[in-house]
Amino acid sequence: MAERYRLETAIGRGGMGEVWRASDDVLGRQVAVKLLLGGDSVEQAAARFRLEAQTAARLHHPHVVTVFDFGSWDNRFYLVMELVEGVSLAQSLAAEGRFSPQRVADVAAQAAAGLAAAHRQGVVHRDIKPGNLMQDGHGTVKIGDFGIARFVDDASAALTSAGQIVGTSLYLAPERALGRPAGPESDVYALGCVLYHLLVGEPPFQADTAAGVLHLHVDVPPSPPSVRCPQLPGAFEEYLLQMLAKKPEDRPSAQAVADWFGSAAWGAGTPPMPGPRAPAAVATYALPPTSVWPAATAPTPAPSRGRRRTAARADASIHVRIRTQMRRHKMLTIVVAGITAFVAAVLISSAWSSGGSGSQQPDAGPSQPADTPSASPSTTPSAAPAAAPPQNHGKDGKDGKKQDEGGGN
Repeated sequence: MAERYRLETAIGRGGMGEVWRASDDVLGRQVAVKLLLGGDSVEQAAARFRLEAQTAARLHHPHVVTVFDFGSWDNRFYLVMELVEGVSLAQSLAAEGRFSPQRVADVAAQAAAGLAAAHRQGVVHRDIKPGNLMQDGHGTVKIGDFGIARFVDDASAALTSAGQIVGTSLYLAPERALGRPAGPESDVYALGCVLYHLLVGEPPFQADTAAGVLHLHVDVPPSPPSVRCPQLPGAFEEYLLQMLAKKPEDRPSAQAVADWFGSAAWGAGTPPMPGPRAPAAVATYALPPTSVWPAATAPTPAPSRGRRRTAARADASIHVRIRTQMRRHKMLTIVVAGITAFVAAVLISSAWSSGGSGSQQPDAGPSQPADTPSASPSTTPSAAPAAAPPQNHGKDGKDGKKQDEGGGN
């Protein structure tokens, strides 16, 4: 084609075109050639295809796929690009499963550096997703497919009809879901969604319809990725959630992301506790945790967290025993006080009853022996008339006479 590029093998196909491995016979190198597919809106597609070539040609960076040439052949537009000997992150994810935090941090630093270079040139990619991030055999990540990119200072470059949202809904920033223009912060949000997907194995938001996904992007905070990736360092999670902030102004710049993940800062901190952090120990240890993820995929708690739970349960058990003993001591005190009061009342009542019955006795003299001082003749006559009835005087007199007579004998 064009007496220069010789197509060899088809290596990909998208909504706008198909990509071929080809040879550049002039320069003697392997290249990738993207051919525009025919369709109903050929003019609009051609304009977007041309814009992709112009946009990518402004960018020269190790983490951006380089564009070499643009032209038409056999009534079809073509784009000649750098050939990346590798696969997309979407293909790696499908073949290998989710990535380790170390590998994701490496991808983040490289992809963010490529985005920062584009943003410095006033270019917003608008379609960052795993399928548009290529990684070669040496681990180098390159951003490709600037087909729907736009220049920040040129609103007409969007090339979309009124009210149309372009991009992939799984990685679409909230402001774009609301129909607002895309900015550099929109690319940072999309990259955050990609990193989340690589760590967890799923995007942060999924629904049955694209409209449902857009609603989640706008109104629902993402679940902490540590729920599904328990080995994730705490600093990594906090920074990733900052990239997924709902407001564009709350997100870091692409250059800040590249610098942060390029340092050792992402590995700081211990893995955070899975699920929402409870405000009190009772809510954390006494109640079973609730997770929005399936039970089969819930992470196994680390030993250190298990020891903390055991210590908390032991502390709670000690507190329960102390409270039980305090309640028993209180009840015992009440019972003893009640018994003491009851005994005191009985003693007072008995003393009162004894005093009252002694004052009512007629005479205590006859029960005492005759030779005791209390039974002397001086006390008996004076007490007898007051305590004894009149008929007893004669009898007492007779007894006394007999006693005198007996004494005289």
